[in-house]
Amino acid sequence: MRLLLDTQIVYWLFYEQHNVPAVARRLIADADEVLISAVAVWEIAIKVRIGKMNADPEELEQLLEAAGFTELPVFARHAVRVADLPMHHGDPFDRLLVAQAVYEQLNLVTTDANLKQYTELVIQV
Repeated sequence: MRLLLDTQIVYWLFYEQHNVPAVARRLIADADEVLISAVAVWEIAIKVRIGKMNADPEELEQLLEAAGFTELPVFARHAVRVADLPMHHGDPFDRLLVAQAVYEQLNLVTTDANLKQYTELVIQV
């Protein structure tokens, strides 16, 4: 199974490990590949800047690489797919993550139940 982790899971993995649900830990451990979107890093960087998260974005980049996760860039083809999504969710970061998951056929691991409305590829933990 190929997994795409949402922003909250990425943040917890590296900065609040005690918050990572056990189901998510098992999925990550058993995955064939774990991908981290540039979207998640971008969202964390913004939230750090406005004081909503406590992290070092440069350190995070190094931690992701050291963990062996695959970076998923944002391509125009992903952004275009956002237009196809119904408005179940207004968060632009989450909508782009869903579009990436759908386009790349990845299972999106999230704690957000609202994202399950989009596709069976979403795994809520």
